[in-house]
Amino acid sequence: MATDTPLADPAELATWLRVPADDPLLLATLRSASRRFRGAVRHEVNLVEGDEVVLDGNGRESLLLPVWPTVAVTAVLLDDEGLVAGTDYSWSEAGILRRLDCQVWPARLRCLKVTYSHGWAEIPEDIADAVIEQARAAFRSDPGVKSKAVGGQSVTFETGVTSSWSDAVRRHQVQTGSDT
Repeated sequence: MATDTPLADPAELATWLRVPADDPLLLATLRSASRRFRGAVRHEVNLVEGDEVVLDGNGRESLLLPVWPTVAVTAVLLDDEGLVAGTDYSWSEAGILRRLDCQVWPARLRCLKVTYSHGWAEIPEDIADAVIEQARAAFRSDPGVKSKAVGGQSVTFETGVTSSWSDAVRRHQVQTGSDT
């Protein structure tokens, strides 16, 4: 991913952890949780303008752009020929790209090139909350370690995530295009 910008406010995490917002460990765990979330959803999350994607046609009237919310569609090329918004296609914030006038997208691989803007200028609360939860857990523990015992030398590893993390990832992950 291109950015290392945290997906949550360091000051909010600092309140939970009772440490200064510029604490190096706090900032490192917040960046790590943000990178982990971006990796799980397979996109930047923040607003990305002018992103170019090459897509397969599906033989249907509508197809899904990989990342939503869609903020703008500035160019659609079908077999290297420009299409006209409002005449040849329309789009929605949900990432649906629809052919107009009873047309369908060709059922061919790599026939579309779309330039569009997507993501959030302001990070949704469910993402920020999930990232803060993960950063809080990581701040006070060794990565992957759930419990330790010194005398009997027992260590338990945990790789799980919270349900809010799983829900946020499921809601915001890259769309496959097979849903339309």
